[in-house]
Amino acid sequence: MEFGIFDVLKIIGALGFFIYGMKVMSDGLQQVAGDSMRKVLGAMTSNRFTGVFTGFLITGILQSSSATTVMTVSFVNAGLLSLMESAGVMMGANVGTTITGWLVSVVGFKVRIADYALPIIAIGFPMMFLRNQNFQKWAEVLIGFALLFLGLAELKDAVPDIKNNPEVLDFLNGFNHGGFFTRLLFVGIGTLLTIVVQSSSAAMTLTIVLTSQGLPLDIAAAMVLGENIGTTITAELASLVANTTAKRSARIHSLFNLVGVTWMIILMPIILDLLAQVFPPPSSGDANKFALAAFHTTFNTLNVALLIGFVPLLVRFATSTVKSKDDGEEEEFKLEYLGSKIFNSVELSLAEAHAEVIKLGKVTHKMSRILLELSNTDRKKRKLKLLEKLRKFEDLTDAMEEQIATFLVKLSQERLSLEESAEVKGIIDIITDLERVGDIILRMGYDIERLDRKDLHFNENQNNHLNEIATKVDDAFVIMLENLKGEKSKVSLESAKLKEEEINQLKKDLRKEQMKLIGLPGYDVPSGIVYRDIYSGYEKLGDHIVNVTEGIVGEKLDLA
Repeated sequence: MEFGIFDVLKIIGALGFFIYGMKVMSDGLQQVAGDSMRKVLGAMTSNRFTGVFTGFLITGILQSSSATTVMTVSFVNAGLLSLMESAGVMMGANVGTTITGWLVSVVGFKVRIADYALPIIAIGFPMMFLRNQNFQKWAEVLIGFALLFLGLAELKDAVPDIKNNPEVLDFLNGFNHGGFFTRLLFVGIGTLLTIVVQSSSAAMTLTIVLTSQGLPLDIAAAMVLGENIGTTITAELASLVANTTAKRSARIHSLFNLVGVTWMIILMPIILDLLAQVFPPPSSGDANKFALAAFHTTFNTLNVALLIGFVPLLVRFATSTVKSKDDGEEEEFKLEYLGSKIFNSVELSLAEAHAEVIKLGKVTHKMSRILLELSNTDRKKRKLKLLEKLRKFEDLTDAMEEQIATFLVKLSQERLSLEESAEVKGIIDIITDLERVGDIILRMGYDIERLDRKDLHFNENQNNHLNEIATKVDDAFVIMLENLKGEKSKVSLESAKLKEEEINQLKKDLRKEQMKLIGLPGYDVPSGIVYRDIYSGYEKLGDHIVNVTEGIVGEKLDLA
């Protein structure tokens, strides 16, 4: 059998055709279902078991385990999912990705969808020019689906016919009886193939095509195991520039697949013998592709069943092997995905932006608690350290606001619906308020530093009042974060406004009390000025905090 460089290029081109079709279809599906899938992910992951079903459902619908994994990590970073819950979602995503193998095996070979590809494109193409954006999104799904199977048809034609070339089969059969180390060799080949094509689904499809052309099932099954490892290496490489939580999520995914591949390499002959009872050895290689898809599904399903009970152990191992830097504060709040163009889907891009806004909200809440500790400690060294933390966090809020705003400006250049445009504007309003919160807290920190620098002191009554208003502001922060994390339709302004009114009233009461004390014996005017600046600062924080909730529901106030 002659097989030259031109034939290799044809395989690479056909594989690229297939991957491009899969990308177009996946992007279209993300746009059609992305926001709904985000809501499902947030609502159906109360424990690792429901998380498995959720991961399976989302991956099956979006046809992209990467999209599911990225959404999951962003939810973990935003504090909406724990590592324990995210592990279940990733396990389910592994099972969901096996649907691609069945789709290719059943539809791609049984039915000549390539024959219908041009009519499908003919239906989808005019839909791209309709004013209704849902039709435009479905047009991408249809066109991507057609391109995917055109690519599959080209791939089948480009791959050499192994079964009609005995010399190749003799070569492969020499490996086929090599036992455990032969399996390891082809696991390595499958891993390398996935890393090269950057898609486990594409690597799986190529393996199925080779199997239909005569590749022995033992070898193909070992390659599939390697492809499961390859997809985790891609995730690990992507997490190198990520924060600690993202690294831990990627590590859990890797551990899950590595442990599964390890036990399956040992038991693979037994599993294949059992599958042979369902898919008896055929006269042609056609039935082997069904057996391979069944093997892939069996492996991932059994792996979930075996390891679901060991999730706490996986989480502990990932936490112990991926250490956080310093005390984890700055690491926790580093921006993660914005600007990396992971999604072409507007809905999922907005989801990522929203997750970063939640993190920005957490930064400002952390700053308010640092400020409270700063105002209550008498240790000068501790005060200097806390003030330096406030400076760093305020710099961080500036950087986060700039990066989120830049991302949203780029996003606004995409095709946005009126609702999406309104959401972009709402997020920009919110991050402006949150950045202003950071500025006010730092200025209040400097007010406390001024108190120390001039050797001034608050009396016990003043300290108690400042702690009282600080507590109410902290309650307002908690309400704000709950509203940021919740669904927009379920966010209520009532509790946020009530808390803001309490803060405003307390500020008025403190001012009245202070005015009565001015001029009385023992009243210290310089410390009283600082005292007024700090409780007035807390009142301004309350205004901006409630403004965030009003921005969520679209009732933004204008603050001076």
